[in-house]
Amino acid sequence: MAQKWTAADIPSLDGKLAIVTGANRGLGLDIAKALAQHGAQLVMAVRDPVRSAEAVAAVRQVAPKASVTVLPLDLADLASIRAFAGLIGGRLDILINNASAILVPQGKTKDGFETHFGVNQLGTFALTGLLLDRLCATPGARIVNTASTAHRLVKGLDLDDLDFVRAKYRPMEAYGRSKLATLLFTFELDRRLRLAGADTLAVAAHPGYSNTKNGNGGRFMTLLTDIFAQPAAMGALPTLYAATAAGVAGGDYYGPDGMQEMRGHPIKVVTKPTAQDTEMAARLWALSEKLTGVPFLTAG
Repeated sequence: MAQKWTAADIPSLDGKLAIVTGANRGLGLDIAKALAQHGAQLVMAVRDPVRSAEAVAAVRQVAPKASVTVLPLDLADLASIRAFAGLIGGRLDILINNASAILVPQGKTKDGFETHFGVNQLGTFALTGLLLDRLCATPGARIVNTASTAHRLVKGLDLDDLDFVRAKYRPMEAYGRSKLATLLFTFELDRRLRLAGADTLAVAAHPGYSNTKNGNGGRFMTLLTDIFAQPAAMGALPTLYAATAAGVAGGDYYGPDGMQEMRGHPIKVVTKPTAQDTEMAARLWALSEKLTGVPFLTAG
């Protein structure tokens, strides 16, 4: 890995198609701008394309000749995910599953799932599965899933209480569980891709403590973020590294190189042991297939 890798080290992406979910603000917008600057044909997947004019303008300000398409995608709605996937044809080089529900109040997706798990795990799982044929048909394609250090704050997943019927609902607990699921899914996806003989890479990355301006977590958390968090452009670097840098391997996990992985330049990092539980990952995969109705790379 290059020392102090930055977005300037991204190789040419001319001719490559990249999808970035949640590309209209925060980390997603900085990821989108960097990819477009280096020649990628960009698909910005957002919940409300009508409200994305400013984001598109921000991309075109740094990459005036970029190919930019904005398409509607609501990861809290399986019908929206299927509709979006149906619009993607031909090659697909990079899928960046960036969009996340972060510290939201207790609620449900349109399909009745707890919001964090429904968006961050089930929505991402369904989207990846529906686009996998396109990815596997494109040599060297990469899937980058957005994780979080919050996965370290939870003991594990309770697949029998996804809606917090027995356990008390706490936004950080729900978010942390969903991001633990992200890692379990990513590593299981990598194992299944290898077994299938695909050269598509499944990789995870986290942004550290970055100012994404999501507005969640209350006034105190917002104040702390404004004071101590690194800019979103720095938080985007681990994802950009995972998506573009040479030497990335399937199953890798990247984050900032600073103290407690809170800020800094991208480096390969490790997870808590629970995220490497292959039995739990297989159970999560089977449950995700059942709940979304999107089977792919099915074991056996």
